[in-house]
Amino acid sequence: MSKKVCGTNYPLSICFIVVNEFCERFSYYGMKALLTLYFLTYLHWDKDLSTAVYHAFSSLCYFTPILGAIIADSWLGKYKTIIYLSIVYVIGHVVKSVGAIPTVGNTDVHIALSMVGLILIAFGTGGIKPCVAAFGGDQFDEEHTSERQKFFSIFYMSINAGSLMSTVITPILRSDVQCFGGDCYALAFGVPAALMIVALVVFIAGSSLYKRSPPEGNILLEVCGCIGFAIRKRLQRAKYDTPRKHWLDWAEEKYSKRLIQEIKMVLRVLVLYIPLPMFWALFDQQGSRWTIQAARMNMAFGNSFSIKPDQMQMLNALLILVFVPIFDLIIYPLVGFCRINITPLRKMAAGMIFAALAFGAATLVEVNVVKTVVDPAPEGSYLMQVYNLAGGNVTVRIPGSNLFPEQIPPLQDPPEYVTLPVEGSSQKQMMEVTLNGNTSECQYTVEQQKAYSIILYSDAATVHCKLVEDFILKNQTGNPYLRFYNTLPESISLTVGDVKFTVPSGHMSPNQTVDRGEYRDVSCSVQSKTCSNLNLGLLDFGGSYTVILMEDSGNIVMYKMEDVKANNVHIAWQIPQYTLITMGEVLFSITGLEFSYSQAPANMKSVLQGGWLLTVAFGNVIVLIVAEGAGLEQWKEFLLFACLLLGVCIIFSIMAYFYKYVDPDQLDKVYMVDSSKEEDDDHDDKKQNKSNDIHLVKAGQGTRL
Repeated sequence: MSKKVCGTNYPLSICFIVVNEFCERFSYYGMKALLTLYFLTYLHWDKDLSTAVYHAFSSLCYFTPILGAIIADSWLGKYKTIIYLSIVYVIGHVVKSVGAIPTVGNTDVHIALSMVGLILIAFGTGGIKPCVAAFGGDQFDEEHTSERQKFFSIFYMSINAGSLMSTVITPILRSDVQCFGGDCYALAFGVPAALMIVALVVFIAGSSLYKRSPPEGNILLEVCGCIGFAIRKRLQRAKYDTPRKHWLDWAEEKYSKRLIQEIKMVLRVLVLYIPLPMFWALFDQQGSRWTIQAARMNMAFGNSFSIKPDQMQMLNALLILVFVPIFDLIIYPLVGFCRINITPLRKMAAGMIFAALAFGAATLVEVNVVKTVVDPAPEGSYLMQVYNLAGGNVTVRIPGSNLFPEQIPPLQDPPEYVTLPVEGSSQKQMMEVTLNGNTSECQYTVEQQKAYSIILYSDAATVHCKLVEDFILKNQTGNPYLRFYNTLPESISLTVGDVKFTVPSGHMSPNQTVDRGEYRDVSCSVQSKTCSNLNLGLLDFGGSYTVILMEDSGNIVMYKMEDVKANNVHIAWQIPQYTLITMGEVLFSITGLEFSYSQAPANMKSVLQGGWLLTVAFGNVIVLIVAEGAGLEQWKEFLLFACLLLGVCIIFSIMAYFYKYVDPDQLDKVYMVDSSKEEDDDHDDKKQNKSNDIHLVKAGQGTRL
């Protein structure tokens, strides 16, 4: 008899299983929350490739549960499958963490280690996914059904708790802890790896308490075998063979009528699954496209705290905990009170509509977000802005263009970049600059699809030009970029937060990432004189700043230029889209599983669970294809997904209209009656005719699964 928890009917073994699930979910969601920014900032991939690889990984995580279920049911059993695949899981996490250490090899090594780690993690998490919950259910005796139901509630609460905590903690470890001169991805991935090791150790620690069931064969393989046999017999039929009402009936000579009838019921539900991947294509973009969008928004909540772009995903886990009881206790009863018949399929269609609305909201946000983004120069052109350090108003003229009709005041923050044509990959460009009636000519060489700043400075009556290449892309983590231009006769050193700048005389420092914040007391030092601290003011999210250092009356003064505008759309505007997508999840996902289980025989529920997980996998494949193949602007891509889901919703609603609900329990009653009749007939035949004994026993066994 298994040990119980404090005199209750709960087996002590479930404590180890719940802790194991919490740690495993923490490790998975904590690692996954960082992936998109890791690809962008550490591996330096573009946003489309980052999105494609993210969803390829997510897709693999939902293909592998089928493999895990087959291994557990047909070969190793649940216990050994969890142990062995958890070891694979741990190895994947360790390899992934090592790949995030900058000193280990070059970029190719980092990419190789990251991909190998992700593949191992996908096989580990997917392989144990169908086993852990079922293994926990196996620990209960048959008579303790209410305790088993409460266990599953606790089990899924541990999943949400692990997800919520990890998506808050790991982005903090990434951003707030600095190692190897930048964001500490090695630590942020290492902590989930440590949690997975803890999960494995805890699960093994409870080994002596577990109730283990031997492998009993996988119903999915039997279903596939029956379908394959029916198709083969249907194609090989002869002209004189009796027609069958249903193509599956061709399998009757090998498989029982009950199994065939159960597969027919399952296939009716699986046909309804065909449109469902589109919902998951939208839902799973919270960790990819929506995270990229968050990085281009203002993440500060006053001066008190700032949120990380990869932390916004925690809203989904938090809102799920809020919305599930609200829908169950308030919304559904109110709708029922109004005598509105809301079937499960109607709820799922409503969930699709909410998800489409979420992407409509994301589209509106994106349209405003991109207003502060500087578009790269198209092919055959380059971008340019002018810093006037000449000490007076200047007139700039470039032959063949009239882009600077007004005089440029001294030390004016350039309003925007202008686009100029370039012939070939590069060319020499001439510029005429007029100061106080004197015109000077400058020549410089530019390349297409690049951005430049022209710095104008005077020497007596002559104006000189200095060409500096600019980096106009916003920081992928959302933090501001900062650089200094030193006009002093000697080099200067500055410290902004934890970042140090050393700028030689007459040079522009490289762009460096600094934390968002008010910098009112920046320390600086020069060799020949005292340097009073500088007030840089607010360096805000998404901005790129150039600070020009000059000498005025023996003092060092600074002038701040904003090359790329700071993010002006607050991240709180993402809350509506997260709210809508989570409402859609409650209506679609929870109701979909409930509907599927209610429409399938008890022994076919694992088949439907496998089909449901495959819809998630194919949904991620859709995103992968669109991200790599469509090449649309982000707001257009969001709008495309919203429209596609609305179209799929219409198709699904038509399919749902013609669907007839069934009661699987009626199948048990029918075959129980048939079985009793056959047993009675068998008993009578035994008395009358011994020659039919084997045939009738086979018939009787054939109707009982």
